[in-house]
Amino acid sequence: RGTTMKKTLIALALTAGATFSALAQDIVDTAVKAGNFKTLVAAVQAAGLVDTLKGPGPFTVFAPTDEAFAKIPKAKLDSLLADKAALTKVLTYHVVPGKVMAKDVAAGKVKTVQGQELTLTTSGGVMVDQSKVVATDVAASNGVIHAIDTVLMPK
Repeated sequence: RGTTMKKTLIALALTAGATFSALAQDIVDTAVKAGNFKTLVAAVQAAGLVDTLKGPGPFTVFAPTDEAFAKIPKAKLDSLLADKAALTKVLTYHVVPGKVMAKDVAAGKVKTVQGQELTLTTSGGVMVDQSKVVATDVAASNGVIHAIDTVLMPK
């Protein structure tokens, strides 16, 4: 009887572990699952950044929604998607090293993976440069996503 109980507990523990790891998806898989970052995911694929954003991180990604990308004129967006170097520069401008949850965001400048700084403001909601944060704390196994309403362009 004790052996059966022990086997049952081990099976439950293994099942719980498998369930937890299935829930803990990386930044890319989390963005795909969210459903409102299709253009961002396509851009990340075009720039060859999938492996980076599936890496250990942690990363904080200020992720433009599909609506944010829709604000860019089609010809300009198509041109950007075709220019891997420019696209990489724009995408890495949306990524900050470390995992910063919404409650921990402080007004000020933060250095991006791209190298330039973003300005965060917190009065009247969180803003990243001129982009409003529209959803926060989309957790991933290697960081966090905060959805923004405008694509950020490095200087």
